[in-house]
Amino acid sequence: MAVPVWSVDPRTGKQREQVAVEATADEVDAAVRAAATALPALADRSLRSRLLRAAAGLLERDAERVIAAADAETALGTPRLTGELARTAFQLRAFADVVDEGAFLDVIIDHPDPDAKPIPRPDLRRYKIPLGVVAVYAASNFPLAFSVPGGDTASALAAGCPVVVKAHPDHPATSELTAGLLREAAVSVGLPADTVVLLHGFRAGVELVGHPLVAAAGFTGSVAGGRALFDAAAARPRPIPFHGELGSLNPVVVTPAAAAERAEGIGAGLAGSFTLGSGQFCTKPGLVLTPRGADGDRLVAALTGAARDAATGVLLDGRMRENFVRGAAARAELPAVTAPVAAGGDADPLAVRPGYVEVDAAELAGPGAHDLLLEECFGPLTVVVRYGDEDQLDAVLDRLPGNLTATAHLGADEAAAADGPAAALLARLSTLAGRVLVNGWPTGVAVTGAQHHGGPYPATTSTSTSVGATAIERWLRPVAYQDTPPALLPPELRDDNPHRVPQRVTGRP
Repeated sequence: MAVPVWSVDPRTGKQREQVAVEATADEVDAAVRAAATALPALADRSLRSRLLRAAAGLLERDAERVIAAADAETALGTPRLTGELARTAFQLRAFADVVDEGAFLDVIIDHPDPDAKPIPRPDLRRYKIPLGVVAVYAASNFPLAFSVPGGDTASALAAGCPVVVKAHPDHPATSELTAGLLREAAVSVGLPADTVVLLHGFRAGVELVGHPLVAAAGFTGSVAGGRALFDAAAARPRPIPFHGELGSLNPVVVTPAAAAERAEGIGAGLAGSFTLGSGQFCTKPGLVLTPRGADGDRLVAALTGAARDAATGVLLDGRMRENFVRGAAARAELPAVTAPVAAGGDADPLAVRPGYVEVDAAELAGPGAHDLLLEECFGPLTVVVRYGDEDQLDAVLDRLPGNLTATAHLGADEAAAADGPAAALLARLSTLAGRVLVNGWPTGVAVTGAQHHGGPYPATTSTSTSVGATAIERWLRPVAYQDTPPALLPPELRDDNPHRVPQRVTGRP
């Protein structure tokens, strides 16, 4: 029996339209096999870069229609989605540039040396090749940038891998629309339409990660869902890489000097960051360590005012709203917690109001003490931890899991001292997160070569990034050729280097 897939308006909770039906096991098999047939055609790097640029152009051509569909299914608003579409098109073109430049192939050539010690060296030439079909699990909170046309898809296509996307149930119509544009882009440059294939349904996601022709997977979502798929990927007869982004507290440390210099600014900035997008960013600052005393009180007072003035918002779906209301209430009801601005449900039955809870660092010192406060709460809520000295600060940091980001707000003199306590703090935070910020806020992830959007578990299940140029590395594996006749070498490994890719030859670039 076919299970319908409905598009739902989160502002009303009502079904908009039936978009598709959930894929059966046979349909998943057919989708993966169809995508696999596109693999040989993607060997042409020029076609890959043209595909990525064509996809960006089609997204921009149909921007009004795409944004309207995404807003109707997510309630994220036209301004936010306009920016997200621009970001999505930008990262598609950025990966096209990566493909054209060719450094991602990591070509290394060592010429033979019969006199090398301790043994003679053969001719060795190494580069990277695509893994094969990649499964992408779309995110709920970014219907474009982390979904069908998003970074996982763009980087996999750039690597030369066909993609099968499991659509997120919160925006199936947007997924169908954007998948159609990607397939149109593929055909327009001479690639098979099945270079990108879309599937719907929970069971389809489970079947997908177990399919023998799927070579790797990328996921953005919950810890529970991501861990289940990660375990399934590892339990296959042939385990595959599973690059999952699961959850993050994104701790912020405010030093006493920073609080003394700009308490009000930090408090207002914190409110703006944790309420941005109704708290539905994976980089939302969910735990803020603030000093006790008058300066810390000024910071919390500024936070209180800004949080109370922040607008209510609609979350992505009713299940997320229920989880948020329940989670915020559970945290506020802990005996050690004060809740000057209570987060939770609003008079509008579909909206939520932002807020925070406050706790003394001593309450979090021991294992098992208020563990709930050290878990991510998806939505507009943050936890303010008041600490008295460095020992208390360190004790809380010692209990934190892995994170996508960690932020330090420092005083001016601290920031200028290369060998002072601020340097030690940043070194400590770098053990907890993949991106360390100073005097800023983690919401907002630049798409650039130096970006790293990842971190220790449970932030991610690997050491790679899902944003930035090096995201392409997830979908590649190295191969070395030894004493291979020049006529049989891939062009990128030949001495004449007809494609003009960067080569590192006998230790020299």
